[in-house]
Amino acid sequence: MTIASLLEPITGQPGPAHLAHAAAWMQGRTLYGGASALVAYTMATRAFTGLPPLRAGQIAFVAPVGEDVSLTAEIIRQGRNVTQVRSEIISDGKIALSAFWLFAEGRDANALRPAASPDDWPGPPEDHDTVTHQFAPQFIQNNFELRRSHPKGADTGATVRRWARLTEDNDLDPVARMVLMGDVMPPGAMRIMQRTGPISSINWSFNILDPENRSRDGWYLAENASQHAAAGYSSERLRMWDADGKQVLDGIQCVAVFG
Repeated sequence: MTIASLLEPITGQPGPAHLAHAAAWMQGRTLYGGASALVAYTMATRAFTGLPPLRAGQIAFVAPVGEDVSLTAEIIRQGRNVTQVRSEIISDGKIALSAFWLFAEGRDANALRPAASPDDWPGPPEDHDTVTHQFAPQFIQNNFELRRSHPKGADTGATVRRWARLTEDNDLDPVARMVLMGDVMPPGAMRIMQRTGPISSINWSFNILDPENRSRDGWYLAENASQHAAAGYSSERLRMWDADGKQVLDGIQCVAVFG
């Protein structure tokens, strides 16, 4: 089911919404994190049209998000260049997701430092094999095409990295696509778990480095890397690059590691 179908019920007006096509985007008993973040982002942008480009987002995944929700959005502060908006998804009368968005106009640069490509840049997606989906969550099988970024069986430590693109994106704007795809990889801690067990994202904070980026053929290299794992939690760095090696998203995430 297309992402447009999922977002169609979001009018920008606060109140109940029935996400009739959520089933295709479910991860266990909750909406996949990138999809639920996109619901909150879409609520913010439809509630307040004409916002500047998104520069950053802070997402708290509080509780499962299902089909029947209520949506809210409010402007916290609006300055000359920067507008800060909070939007929330409410389920069963309680907050299920809380998001804080920073929208900001571009200014003449007083500092320039392009983000570096990875030291082990894998080359373009066309050079890599398709990843089969038989062990992937259903929302991946429904909505994404994946390709390897390194040979099968290579030792990647506590890092998960894949080329990914949507099978149908319905002409999503570049930022909406990054919000949807930025959390698509499983945590890097999955690679170093000593026992099989569930994993769950708790939060996600990210910066959009290029709000206008439209990567060639829709491909993005998505990476989750555990920076520290202990006591049942992993601190993860999430990054995404376009098909030509330009970084477009930089983020961090706390993940619960069970089992």
